[in-house]
Amino acid sequence: MDEPSSSSSSYPSSSGGKKKRPRSPGHSDERPVHTTQIYTSSLEDTLTFSDTMIALQLMRSQFPKLEKVVTEPFILQSQLYSSVKDRTQVDRDLESLKKDKVLRVFKLNTGQDDHAIMFMDDYLKQMALAVKRSRGKDQDGTEVFEWFERYVIRLKLEVSIDQRELCSLLSLGGDVTDKHITLLMNAGLLTRQLIDPNMYWFSIPSIGPVLKGLTQGRKEILSLLNRKKYKEMLLSSLEKTRLRFSPLDVRFHIRDLIGSGHIKTVQTPTGLLVRISKD
Repeated sequence: MDEPSSSSSSYPSSSGGKKKRPRSPGHSDERPVHTTQIYTSSLEDTLTFSDTMIALQLMRSQFPKLEKVVTEPFILQSQLYSSVKDRTQVDRDLESLKKDKVLRVFKLNTGQDDHAIMFMDDYLKQMALAVKRSRGKDQDGTEVFEWFERYVIRLKLEVSIDQRELCSLLSLGGDVTDKHITLLMNAGLLTRQLIDPNMYWFSIPSIGPVLKGLTQGRKEILSLLNRKKYKEMLLSSLEKTRLRFSPLDVRFHIRDLIGSGHIKTVQTPTGLLVRISKD
């Protein structure tokens, strides 16, 4: 398999040693360096990888085309865990890629351990759309969006931030008011934590309807498998199922459910079998 294009910095490879760090896909109009066959082949043929970045780029390329919802591609951390067997190495790679500002990780409200991974260029595009909508409402204080991108997003790499640090970073751009924080929240860039109102999650704007579909799709697939006599289906058959309650495709959900431990795969003479996990 060809190596992805690279820049001058490096990150730890799942296969050991140092590799050149591939650029975020948004840096170029070119598709990441993989063959067309990889992008169009079945899930069974592209279920596991030994390289974190290749897995991320592949899943980004396979992100479903959504109707009525404008969102840039994102990858669930559970999907990455289902695709790269060495979870410790995945976590190391993610930390390195975050520090290099290739991607960001976001805490989701769909489950305690649910996190989304978005390439930085994709996130900035999503953010630009949210800012454009907010500025279209002719509100005062929209300068905070520039401060947020320049001083907060670039310097704070964690999934959350407290009120004091947020205001401190924003103040590098100008005088911060409560209205500025409200604008960021209304644009979907921040979500106040319920447990501690002085803490905020960084969030992906306009992702709400997709997360609703994520929850419903999980339930739909698990329900389908539970109705089977042995609570199992061939992956090739399951992959062809059309979901009623999720805009995301079955492939997206299968990777998620494998990585979160709800289902597992078993190799059989007739193909890969997907089965409900008993433990």
